[in-house]
Amino acid sequence: MGPLHGIGVLVTRAEQQAGPLCRRLEALGAGTLRLPAIEIEACGDGRKSGVSIGALDTFDIIVFTSANAVRFGSALLEQRRDLTLAAIGPATARALNESGYEVAVQPQRGFDSEALLAHPGLEHPSARRILLIKGAGGRGMLAEELTRRGADVRAIDVYRRIPATPSAAQLAVVQEELAAGRLHVITATSLDVGSHLLDVVPDTLRAQFQRVHWLVPGERVAAGLRGRGLGAPLLTAASAEDQDLVAALLRWRSSESEA
Repeated sequence: MGPLHGIGVLVTRAEQQAGPLCRRLEALGAGTLRLPAIEIEACGDGRKSGVSIGALDTFDIIVFTSANAVRFGSALLEQRRDLTLAAIGPATARALNESGYEVAVQPQRGFDSEALLAHPGLEHPSARRILLIKGAGGRGMLAEELTRRGADVRAIDVYRRIPATPSAAQLAVVQEELAAGRLHVITATSLDVGSHLLDVVPDTLRAQFQRVHWLVPGERVAAGLRGRGLGAPLLTAASAEDQDLVAALLRWRSSESEA
């Protein structure tokens, strides 16, 4: 039996992104159930945002703010290898690498705007032109702080997150698993995911969600969900990377076994 045998995990990532985490959990003995809280869709062709390949030459740094930004926005680079690229964290850097691009700037620690802004390459960006390739909505902190530091910041939204709409059948399965005591942990790998999940489920299910553990990446997401009224016990992972989420679950399971 694996170290997570007997633990049921509700994985709430977008459907196309849930598979790798589910496979890791199942390999360690956990049971998984998927309930996508969000869907990811393209905003359209990034070229319609007024940034041509010629204009890209004028940017000192092009920042991708997520792996989804790479998925939907890497075509803007048109296979150029002479551009200075930045990634907000390891998953984004890996997505760029897998697309054939080298990353010049990424956080030495962490995976968020604060971590990227601490990089020496962005500490003093005065008069530099920086392009953000990002999702619609979300935090504006990165653009605001770079602008405050004197950079000329432009942005392209290449994808958007929209709330998923679970079917009655999906919700019934989740309800049944919770009632039977077979679901112990709910993942919320971003504040958007956790917030949308709380919004899309009925009140009765939301009340049951308060009685199981939630697995979140970092204190910012934890604080955001607390602000949304979530009172469930939280397990905090080092990041939203699959290995960090799994490591947090293993630590929790180990501590439960020793208690």
